[in-house]
Amino acid sequence: MEKSEKKEITWKNWARMLVVAGLFVWFVVWADALWALVLLPLIFDAYITKKIPWTWWKELENPVTRTIMSWVDAIVFALVAVYFVNIYFFQNYTIPSSSLEKSLLVGDYLFVSKMSYGPRAPMTPLSLPLVQHTLPNGMKSYSELIRWPYKRVAPKPVALNDIVVFNYPSGDTVVSNPLYQAADFYALCYGYGQQIVRQQAGALPVLDSLSDYQRRQVYDAYYSLGRQYVDANPREFGEVMSRPVDRRENYVKRCVGLPGQTLEIRDRIIYLDGQPNKEPDNVQYTYHVYLKDGRRDLPEQVAHDLRLSSDDLRDLHQTGVMPLTAAVRDTLLTMTDIVERIEIDTTAMTGDLYPLNGNYGWTRDNYGPVWIPKRGETVELTLENLPVYERPIRVYEGNRLEIEPDGTILINGEAATSYTFKMDYYWMMGDNRHCSADSRFWGFVPEDHVVGKPIMIWLSMDKDRSWFDGHIRWNRLFRWVEGYN
Repeated sequence: MEKSEKKEITWKNWARMLVVAGLFVWFVVWADALWALVLLPLIFDAYITKKIPWTWWKELENPVTRTIMSWVDAIVFALVAVYFVNIYFFQNYTIPSSSLEKSLLVGDYLFVSKMSYGPRAPMTPLSLPLVQHTLPNGMKSYSELIRWPYKRVAPKPVALNDIVVFNYPSGDTVVSNPLYQAADFYALCYGYGQQIVRQQAGALPVLDSLSDYQRRQVYDAYYSLGRQYVDANPREFGEVMSRPVDRRENYVKRCVGLPGQTLEIRDRIIYLDGQPNKEPDNVQYTYHVYLKDGRRDLPEQVAHDLRLSSDDLRDLHQTGVMPLTAAVRDTLLTMTDIVERIEIDTTAMTGDLYPLNGNYGWTRDNYGPVWIPKRGETVELTLENLPVYERPIRVYEGNRLEIEPDGTILINGEAATSYTFKMDYYWMMGDNRHCSADSRFWGFVPEDHVVGKPIMIWLSMDKDRSWFDGHIRWNRLFRWVEGYN
């Protein structure tokens, strides 16, 4: 095949070039990425000068090679397009856990709008599209050779009671063994540290008898011992890895506390600045369900009609406890031939809640009060409240924080009795209140972790049903998430 002659440049070429260049300049200005204007000569060359052989493969003599390269060209274009759409406009997200049941269900596929809160510019731009952090072979799907600071295009605040997708704050450090990757790394270290102390000393120190500084020393020892144990056992845990903000796991919860508000949970009800916050229509708590004749199961049709999942029923089989909405609880109570009584689960564990190095006696149902940090506002710091604000100060805002033996708090080497926050923070919780790993366990969500807002369920699949028996939840397809309040 002879090399084709260079085609004459017409007004159509100029028109196309001007349209594409205009759209590109608009996008660059909108995204506040003016450095990208250096790419304008490439657009000019693609339509006008054509010095670079962009479609060199079309001149190849081998038709098989031309066909293969045409597919490669199309695939590369599609991946680049998906990359930019995922970053700046929309992203697909699948509900993996039951923390928002029965508002959003396991198996719901969502369109997540990046525009709702302003798209976040990539912090690790060298990454493969459609993969969050790990390839199927276990390798990282991103490179940290280039790191960009946090920046959000046309930022908008999160509204109270919004359902929000965000990067898991405690996911900054993980272990490579998949068996432990879902575990909170810091809770893992504290837990092993306490086990080691218990084995060595026979019992844990009575923290209430210690001063604030002494308690801090004890917690530091727990973490240090646990971290040493994890580091010393790579065969069990794998490599300890850090992840940049935008490569951490995506979580989805409901925002129940805004920057500057004081949040408190009293008898399961969330109070903001002393006023009760509206509970979601489908909020769930766990209940002890006592069935007649000592049964631990419900008839299959009853479970199906009440939309109880296999996970719900498994809990009932094993412990007699299961999560229920108020409506489902009331319906079960009418089935007097099956149900004897239903009582709220008042289990009140302490010690596994945020902050892990605090000693406040808070539980999942009675928590706080805690002030949620707001950009530009200042909090007075004491050894008593420092555990609550230490992670935002040290980790999220990048300060060096130390405690002197006399109790003096040092931030970046200088004595500090207060701190002014540089970012807004949010408090996120699941609607399945007793079955949700949320801010009660890992604390505040910084604004730079916010990904977007789910706006539509485009597909919903029930893992407990076959293809011919309700596997696709047709009544949830193309439903607006805003309706699940």
